[in-house]
Amino acid sequence: MGALDAQLVPAVDGVAYGLLLFVVAAGLSLAFGTAGVLNLAHGTLYAVGAYTGAELSDGTWGGLALGLVAGTAAACAAGAVLSAATAPLARRGHLDQALLTFGLALIGGNLLVEGFGADEMPVRVPDALDTSVDLLGHRYPAYRLGFIVMALVLAAAGTWVLTRTRAGAAVRAAADDPEMLATTGLSPRVVHTGVLAAAGALAGAAGVLGAPIIGPGPSTGDTVLMLSLVVVVLGGLRSLWATLVAAIGVGEVQTLGVSVAPDWAPYLLFAAMAAVLILRSGRGLAEPHGPDHDADPPPDPAERLRRRLAQVPWPGRGAPAARRAKAAAAAAGGTGAGRTAAALRAVAPLLALVVVLAVLPMMLDAYALSLAGYALALGLLAVSVTVVTGYAGLPTLGQTAPFAVGAYTTAKLAENDWTVGPVQVVVSAAVAAAFCVVTGPAVIRARGTTVLMITVAVGELTAIAIGQWKSVTGGTDGLAGFPSTQAFWGGEPLFEELAIYQYAAVVVVCVVAVALVLLRSPAGKLLTGSRAAEERMRASGHPVTRYLLVAYVGAGALAGAGGSLLIAVQSYVSPADVGFEIAALALLAAVIGGITSVIGALVGAGLIVYTRDWLAGSWPGHGPLLLGVLFVAAVYLLPRGLAGLVSGAPRAVVADGKDGAGGADGAVGGGASAGLPAPRGPGDAETPEPPESPEPPESEHSPESPDGPAVPGPADADPPVRIRKGTT
Repeated sequence: MGALDAQLVPAVDGVAYGLLLFVVAAGLSLAFGTAGVLNLAHGTLYAVGAYTGAELSDGTWGGLALGLVAGTAAACAAGAVLSAATAPLARRGHLDQALLTFGLALIGGNLLVEGFGADEMPVRVPDALDTSVDLLGHRYPAYRLGFIVMALVLAAAGTWVLTRTRAGAAVRAAADDPEMLATTGLSPRVVHTGVLAAAGALAGAAGVLGAPIIGPGPSTGDTVLMLSLVVVVLGGLRSLWATLVAAIGVGEVQTLGVSVAPDWAPYLLFAAMAAVLILRSGRGLAEPHGPDHDADPPPDPAERLRRRLAQVPWPGRGAPAARRAKAAAAAAGGTGAGRTAAALRAVAPLLALVVVLAVLPMMLDAYALSLAGYALALGLLAVSVTVVTGYAGLPTLGQTAPFAVGAYTTAKLAENDWTVGPVQVVVSAAVAAAFCVVTGPAVIRARGTTVLMITVAVGELTAIAIGQWKSVTGGTDGLAGFPSTQAFWGGEPLFEELAIYQYAAVVVVCVVAVALVLLRSPAGKLLTGSRAAEERMRASGHPVTRYLLVAYVGAGALAGAGGSLLIAVQSYVSPADVGFEIAALALLAAVIGGITSVIGALVGAGLIVYTRDWLAGSWPGHGPLLLGVLFVAAVYLLPRGLAGLVSGAPRAVVADGKDGAGGADGAVGGGASAGLPAPRGPGDAETPEPPESPEPPESEHSPESPDGPAVPGPADADPPVRIRKGTT
């Protein structure tokens, strides 16, 4: 009885904490379930309300009321802005939305820190609530009890609006049948804008009222976003009551769980999140309808500009498909010139990479060379994202998990005097691959947004384990002080920046060359074929699940090699080097380069490091702002990536042959988006159109397979790149 009595206060705290998360998560669930927007800036909307409320708080009821009105209005306006920002992406899918809103969150978070300071702000509550009351023999803060009442009032009001009013009926209709809603004279787009504004208002109100519980600070938005995502996943999108139960459960884990089992509590949330997602992926629940169901979706200004430029008769402009068909015919004809030209085109991007890497040391100083070495390590992580997202069709925000495994493996090898670089790279890649063998079955069974969230859970669980396992990883302090890497057996340790860069460049060229060979082999063609027409491949006897697992494990090995390179470059590793932000940067690098361009992923990583570390050095304190601008620009201006500017990129279609669009089916592929094509960078494996009746694996020959005849496409048309339908 004494033990139960001692846990009373943490248990009540859990209720208050859970109700706060419920108000925030209800808005996130509303935005995703109704408007189809995966809003990773939702935590920033909470921070807007929290900062505004804290700034206006003066210890009076008037200050609390003024803060509530101003914070709610500011977050509501920000939600409306988000609606306008995501409107051009209606046909693209949730991956673009995630990248865009994450970039906007970086921008918003940096502006809040600039406006209110980098320290956590104190919040003054009215004197009547700034006291404690007796609760079953315990003293308990009066404000938290008052907040429980206020949160219940907000929850009841929101439920009544959704279930008992015409506005709520319109919202439910926009989620279930937007076409029918349009026939009544109501625009689904207007309803979606109102939903995002209302979601922002809920987050803002929660921020003002919850500031004394989760106070305004630089990390507030990230904390609230992650916990809200867990609540939405556990509670689902269809029931506010289920969301309420999930929120209180999360709140209890955060308070009572930490009090009872502090070592296990951090794992429970994301482990439960992953388990629920895996179970739901097996049942194949449909994704929420989104604004892509509008009869007249908002135009994409960047796409409109590209179409106009495409109509300009540039000198020397020709049909990419015709050129490719002519080259394929020449190669198939057996002419020496045709084979030579095809071979040169195949190795040209890799040769260009070698030339650029060789020239860079002549142009950069020591500091810039160190940044280039880090960019190469991040580039290998981005290449692994390219393999999983672009070739296997499984969008990921969790490749930092095998990246971390590789980095810490190399660090422990160095601590035990295993300092030979090639040994470190191979062992780290093997250990990371083994890690992916364990996590792969949970990842590859899901599709679309579901797999994205599963990989987030895997990445967060790995980061938590790194922070908790202090005897091996050093915890949050990280690992440092181990011997430097040797480039080869008997060589000198790498201390000079030039030597470290040269070692990193050689490793990257070798790893990328192997990756390109595998992706352009018959096995790589089978992988892209399974992405293009998974059901047909399964029906013809292909073990698609095995293909996906092999691709995921291979991508893990690439990430592990990148992690090993990270240790060689910076001789230090901590959880901050392998966290969620790094995962988002790796995905952005893959998108900037072109989601199926291996060389483009390296270029994207270099651009990110240049923006975050070099440009930010000229404007201290604004690195997140510059990165956010890069996120936004990449989504709007480079939907096919840099590779799409070089080579013709076909229009993406989903597995049923319909024009690729996100939202409704959660398809994620193409360039940066589901509704746009996956670009083929020079030197990267093309994605062929699968034949109507694929042959069994033992007799499979892809259109460009070196051991089989070429299969001409219909009328020299660009083969459509197909993307996987998503479930959540």
